[in-house]
Amino acid sequence: MNLYSVIVKPLVTEKTSVMEVAGETKTYTVQVTPSATKVDIKNAFKTVYWVDADKVNILNTREKFKFTKKWVSLRKRTTKKAYVTLKEGQSVDFLQIK
Repeated sequence: MNLYSVIVKPLVTEKTSVMEVAGETKTYTVQVTPSATKVDIKNAFKTVYWVDADKVNILNTREKFKFTKKWVSLRKRTTKKAYVTLKEGQSVDFLQIK
């Protein structure tokens, strides 16, 4: 698997921005490819951003539907998120890829 294609995009919400700023250990949230494993995500962070991941948690989201009177329309597709905690003293700038 190509390590540059494992990380799709960073997810920025109010909850994730608080997790990135607060605390001694920095936790970043990224959307990853559905076939990525924890080892692939750790290696991708080391290769792409030159940081060491201490812990990786993976969350699979489910499909969400919107029901109307006439039909059922798909509202949100399934995705795979990864919460990556870095070692102390390290941070990631998602705008710079090395």
